[in-house]
Amino acid sequence: MSKQIAVIGAGSWGTALAKTLALNGHSVRMWDLDTAHLQEMQANRENVRYLPGVRLPDGVEICMEERECLKDADLVLFGVPAQHFRVAFQVALALMPEDALVVNVAKGIEQASLQRMSEIAYFVKPSVKYVVLSGPSHAEEVGREMPTTVAVASRDMNLAREVQDIFMNDFFRIYTNDDVAGLELGGSLKNIIALGAGIADGLGYGDNAKAAMMTRGIVEMTRLGVRLGAKPETFSGLSGVGDLIVTCCSMHSRNRRCGILIGQGMEPKEAVKEVGMVVEGMYTADAAYRLSKKLGVEMPITEAIYKVVQGEVSAADAVHALMTRARKGENETLVKDLL
Repeated sequence: MSKQIAVIGAGSWGTALAKTLALNGHSVRMWDLDTAHLQEMQANRENVRYLPGVRLPDGVEICMEERECLKDADLVLFGVPAQHFRVAFQVALALMPEDALVVNVAKGIEQASLQRMSEIAYFVKPSVKYVVLSGPSHAEEVGREMPTTVAVASRDMNLAREVQDIFMNDFFRIYTNDDVAGLELGGSLKNIIALGAGIADGLGYGDNAKAAMMTRGIVEMTRLGVRLGAKPETFSGLSGVGDLIVTCCSMHSRNRRCGILIGQGMEPKEAVKEVGMVVEGMYTADAAYRLSKKLGVEMPITEAIYKVVQGEVSAADAVHALMTRARKGENETLVKDLL
């Protein structure tokens, strides 16, 4: 059954998903704060700025007014950066139907509150029909209809299954999950490790260093996730290991590209400017570091990356500090110790 869908945020990911939903037979409207960007998209029928080479189907309408975009929406997809989700959601609530489904695809932790996106949504509107979509999914590939698999999670599995039906097709496969915290934290925390993988690449290190970064990184992600109420097995899935692999290994990854520039000696702020888009890992490193200290969770890789991003230590010194930590057994600090 065709749905009326509103997409808030016309970045690369919002655009790729808008196209996917239109190809599934749904009516899609897109809106963004940047009116000039919308006008370019309307004129070109393409997101030249963030997703060049991907034509928008006829089923995607570009709206200049948010009210027009949200009118009669059955589902509202929020594709805005995590640090802007709270305001975007609050504004949209006054304009969208009361019973509309809310699907969030932002991957991050709000710096000011240290809250996940679902925690923000439920705080602002306790009755919200909230679903998170996350997994290894570069917009550049989804926009070109390359095979991609992600997961959706909700407190209400009926909502997760409904979103699965709306989004799924022969190139975009969806799995359902009931672990909202795990899906959100996996998608958020992997960006920190991707920064680290990029830094290692920028320093000229090899595959061994990246493999170590990713393997011990997933341990840290799981450790913090379980302390925050997530299920450990979620971090072995699409939003954990899956998203970690794709973000640490691909040049599509903004976080990895930013890390490479930092490893090559560029100042972190300049590296973000060079990437030209939001680098969520820069914000999440700060939030995760503060959460780890607040909860007493050991996260040495996250702490090292945080200190590099803050300019407290050089990338090379951070790697040296990690390599010369006290001897440990591999299994002595795994997640089982927190259960």
